[in-house]
Amino acid sequence: MDTVNLLGFDLPGLAAYCEQLGEKKFRATQLFRWIHQKGASDFEQMSDLAKSLREKLGGRARVQALDVISEHVSADGTIKWLFDVGAGNAVEAVFIPEDDRGTLCISSQAGCAVGCRFCSTGHQGFSRNLTTAEIVAQLWFAEHSLRRRQNTDERVISNVVMMGMGEPLQNYDQLVPALRTMLDDHGYGLSRRRVTVSTSGVVPMIDRLREDCPVALAVSLHAPTDPLRDQLVPLNKKYPIAELLAACKRYLEKAPRDFITFEYCMLQEVNDSPERARELVRLLKNKISCKINLIPFNPFPASGLTRSTNARVQAFAEVLIQAGIVTTVRKTRGDDIDAACGQLAGEVQDRTRAHIRMVRAPVNVAKSAG
Repeated sequence: MDTVNLLGFDLPGLAAYCEQLGEKKFRATQLFRWIHQKGASDFEQMSDLAKSLREKLGGRARVQALDVISEHVSADGTIKWLFDVGAGNAVEAVFIPEDDRGTLCISSQAGCAVGCRFCSTGHQGFSRNLTTAEIVAQLWFAEHSLRRRQNTDERVISNVVMMGMGEPLQNYDQLVPALRTMLDDHGYGLSRRRVTVSTSGVVPMIDRLREDCPVALAVSLHAPTDPLRDQLVPLNKKYPIAELLAACKRYLEKAPRDFITFEYCMLQEVNDSPERARELVRLLKNKISCKINLIPFNPFPASGLTRSTNARVQAFAEVLIQAGIVTTVRKTRGDDIDAACGQLAGEVQDRTRAHIRMVRAPVNVAKSAG
């Protein structure tokens, strides 16, 4: 008989499952705490569960992590895990330790179908969505393995960002229960401000997330005009910038933060000129509450792109700052182990022929000045 992986249930889902077993709802809360707060996978360890329930679970359910293919530790302390998700596919998750927080970057898909020009994952193509259990398993493994290493019962991971492999909002039905598990006080107890979903701009799903589970939102913008963004983020052809910004404004009505973060990957002589910065100011200033996160591009051979020089990044940032837009330059972490932004590639059995589809002519930047 096939067993069900309990990592795939949020608390209401687990309560419904326990009811199917003839158990009271409060048993689900006990079980949920054992799994997520204590990291238990052996039902016999769950001492305050009735023996009858433990016996039922033993034959019907499991708490199963993903198999770890490899682990790499950066000189700066960043850790990257490669997880086996079956059928030749593997996904990556990255833990970034800082003085005041511990951030885990989680994958939502094996590959990605969006195909952003500057993203290594997109160049590998797309195989499938991850299940809720596979999304949560990355956090479950990372949190409890780090606790054991640090010999602590205190929470190690304070922030989760859905910025790994995949477009989270194209895996919406599996994403939302995972988010709810992260937020649940009986689970990981993370605040909505400390859980971030990053999207390339799936407008209908931004609106759904606002209603269903409004966490912090980061939007991959990367260009101030539609012609340029069409080339860098193909999804823009379906949901152009004006529609995307309108959705972001609607999202702010229920967002846990009073701003949207816009991610902007800095590409040498593509989107990094002072004129592009001024276009970005005209697009955003006094129109939406936001912060801009400038991300140094992490090159890979198939992209045909190069990283902006530090001088160009700083000049671009200065235009934004002088205009009164809060702007940061992301510090590159883990690039020595290919764990930095845009570098996560894993292993993908591509069903989209990305290696052919993404062979492209150089980006047309004729309209960019500077």
